[in-house]
Amino acid sequence: MLDGPHPPVPPDLAARAAARGGRALARRRFLRSLLAVTVAAAGVALLLWLLVTQPWAAPETTSPPIGGL
Repeated sequence: MLDGPHPPVPPDLAARAAARGGRALARRRFLRSLLAVTVAAAGVALLLWLLVTQPWAAPETTSPPIGGL
């Protein structure tokens, strides 16, 4: 099979493959940076929510004490 005639290869095959790989790499880099920005924004939002609501603090007592004024 290898001794037979080889199929013709387009002369610009390497350039097209390099361009396609470059586009795939750029797309992957963009998606990775978009994911990093989204995770960072979610972290900041969580931090702000924690600072505003303070879930670790004791809850306020809203009912009056029993048996007294």
